[in-house]
Amino acid sequence: MDIIKVKAVSRTASVAGAIAGVMRDTKHAEVQAIGAGAVNQSVKALVLARNFLAQDGIDVAFVAEFVNVEIDGKVRTAIKFIVDPYEKTEEESPEEKEEEEP
Repeated sequence: MDIIKVKAVSRTASVAGAIAGVMRDTKHAEVQAIGAGAVNQSVKALVLARNFLAQDGIDVAFVAEFVNVEIDGKVRTAIKFIVDPYEKTEEESPEEKEEEEP
């Protein structure tokens, strides 16, 4: 499984398209970012990818975790976002319940 690596200068739409494409193909994606700017771009891309996937009826959720990565012989701390499909339960959909009530 390839990790989608995001930089502070990465284009949000391009990263979102990559996330959506991987989710459609494998139903799982991992996005890695080092630094505040890269994390910011990653979060914006995740939100945009969620909108892209919603058009296909796919909802996703992500979990963030710290990971250590080695770059040029130095260990750096990165944030990795794990993206998986998500199905809401009836308890989690209050807007649908409001529509059903008379």
